[in-house]
Amino acid sequence: MENMKVKNIVIGVQAEKYENCVKFMKFAKKKNVKVIALKAGDIFKLDKETCFETIFPELDHTILENKINNNSLVLKLVYKDFSMLFTGDIEEEAESYIASKYKDKLGADILKIAHHGSKTSSTETFIEFVKPKIALTGVGENNNFGHPNEEVIKRFETLNTKVYRTDINGEISIKVDGGKILVECFRKEGNFGVAKR
Repeated sequence: MENMKVKNIVIGVQAEKYENCVKFMKFAKKKNVKVIALKAGDIFKLDKETCFETIFPELDHTILENKINNNSLVLKLVYKDFSMLFTGDIEEEAESYIASKYKDKLGADILKIAHHGSKTSSTETFIEFVKPKIALTGVGENNNFGHPNEEVIKRFETLNTKVYRTDINGEISIKVDGGKILVECFRKEGNFGVAKR
């Protein structure tokens, strides 16, 4: 917001007011940026054919364990017959709740792996409900957290899900063309892939 013109900020309803969030909201107000807080059931339209369906968080249900991560915004991008599930930093507790309540809404072509592939996320039950053909994770090269966790990656491989990760593949671009999902990567290791739906 200091370096570019921002019209709207979209966040999830907050489980608690923590210092960085309060600073962020004050700065948005100072810059006259509209803050839109989404909750489960809200639809955020991008255009006539594209929208984000809000799956989590809920106003009347806060996960108390690790509140900031577990009450992350979980969105499903829907474009025609394509969908992608964005999971923020949710962990096992949130995945368990979301899977039990929203299992029929979780299926997606692509999954943004929760919490950078942390061992506290991407439970077998959760990813079996999503059944993604492709999974993406944003992680720094040689990061101190050991992300993504090897066991998490094996869970996706067991489901025959192709995993792309920024530490290996660099920037990842997704293009949807009819019945195909095109994956382009900045680095040669994961140069180009096509997944048929």
